[in-house]
Amino acid sequence: MKTPPDPFLLSSRSYPERPIVGVGAVVLDEHRVVLVKRAHEPLKGHWSLPGGAVEIGETLKEAIAREVLEETGLIVEVGPIVDVIDRLRRDAEGRVEYHYVLIEFLCYPRDGTLACASDAEDVSWGRTDDLQRFGLTETTLRVIHAAVRIKQGVT
Repeated sequence: MKTPPDPFLLSSRSYPERPIVGVGAVVLDEHRVVLVKRAHEPLKGHWSLPGGAVEIGETLKEAIAREVLEETGLIVEVGPIVDVIDRLRRDAEGRVEYHYVLIEFLCYPRDGTLACASDAEDVSWGRTDDLQRFGLTETTLRVIHAAVRIKQGVT
């Protein structure tokens, strides 16, 4: 019996014809945020927010709830949009290797236990006042701090 091809390889997101719509979650609980260590490109091996590409037929909120559950084991309540960002990476020749338009949502954990699941190499709660040890990008830090302000009612 022939083994079916890996769907991840069939739907490679590198060198896309157009930007890919993705979602990201700033899952806040008290003074902590959920972080994932990426298992795949782009950002493989780097800490970031949980999230991924929107699938055909999904709403943005369905996509973010699915991605958080798949990566972290947490069931979340999806809150407001925090930011919309471009995530672009070019190769050595200057061609666009990855291009995502990411809609970042504030989310609240409602059930489940934080655990490393698919698409993640590791997961962790990070204290929002001690994130430098994760080596997050400036954009990720900005989104987290914006979500904290929204949660606190400060805009």
